[in-house]
Amino acid sequence: MANNYLFTSESVSEGHPDKVCDRISDMVVDSYLSKDPFSRVACETLTTTNKVVLAGETRGPKIEKEELIEKVRNCIKDIGYDQSGFSWKTANIETYLHEQSADIAMGVDSKDNKDEGAGDQGIMFGYACKETEDLMPAPIYFSHKILRLMAEDRKNGKLKEIEPDSKSQVTMKYENNKPVKVTSIVISTQHSKDINQEKVKGLIIPYIKKSIPEKYLSDLDPKEIYINPTGQFIIGGPDGDTGLTGRKIIVDTYGGAAPHGGGAFSGKDPTKVDRSAAYVSRYLAKNIVSSGASEKCLIQLAYAIGVSKPLSIFIKLAEGDENKVEKIKKIINDNFDLSPRGIRELLSLNNPIYEITSAYGHFGRKPTNKGEFSWEKTDKVDLFKL
Repeated sequence: MANNYLFTSESVSEGHPDKVCDRISDMVVDSYLSKDPFSRVACETLTTTNKVVLAGETRGPKIEKEELIEKVRNCIKDIGYDQSGFSWKTANIETYLHEQSADIAMGVDSKDNKDEGAGDQGIMFGYACKETEDLMPAPIYFSHKILRLMAEDRKNGKLKEIEPDSKSQVTMKYENNKPVKVTSIVISTQHSKDINQEKVKGLIIPYIKKSIPEKYLSDLDPKEIYINPTGQFIIGGPDGDTGLTGRKIIVDTYGGAAPHGGGAFSGKDPTKVDRSAAYVSRYLAKNIVSSGASEKCLIQLAYAIGVSKPLSIFIKLAEGDENKVEKIKKIINDNFDLSPRGIRELLSLNNPIYEITSAYGHFGRKPTNKGEFSWEKTDKVDLFKL
């Protein structure tokens, strides 16, 4: 019975208040890295009714407040907010970014014979499994896809009267630890005041069918599809709820199907192992699963502030593959430099590639020719063929 269960994951759209903040914080990271690839950035963003506040610390080139404020407006415009309660044109935008602490810099900088240390202590997890083509758990993968397709059509004009703030949730039945069908779907989406809930439902249902294979939907009871279950959803985004950077860390990763170390990604430059070590953990797990070594792989890395090498590497494979763990750990130790510097060089992380990661998940995405999602490549598969 333990192998048969229901499992649920949620996603939120780029117009969700917290995701607006993640987008802006990652825009700040990209802005600094585009001018100096060795910049240090830790940027937090808060949004509320027609207001945006940036705070945090940086080290690198001088960027004028006016330039950042203009880029914040561009982010809001691209997401699609020009409403009375939150508009790219009229929002009050304040920035309180300041220089990085000298004490932190001293602990993590390379000097003499000391390699660059981790920017903080912490644990990071990576995961991959064969539930979907991109080696992601199925519930989070489909939750993301529904909202991403809706956003694409909203922006290109095909999906009218739907506004930027949306949430999705997919529940799937597992038998023998494998997803076999969808048992319920919840989608709440902001909409124009000019349409009723029946119209909203009619607009959204096609995106469910586009996003999830028919084999998972064939037995779904229509009553288990919940579109705006509380009724109208006109006031949304930062006008409806305050947003903060880093509050959707389970949405950003594996939807709860794998553990999370607790550290958010957005707003942090790649020297922060919260971000870079989570990326390389996913990279290793994905290559291990792609090699055929196991149907699933969970990796944990642990770091101490100022220390370059991970304190521990934990690997968990699918049941029955436990005998391969030590071989895989040796392959990792022999072939991968998991210091902060080594990770950044391996995955080319010192580039302005982060704004795109801020919505629809950091994992299960396609690598681009700009270097985005480099941790999704499966170019080390041959190393793990046992």
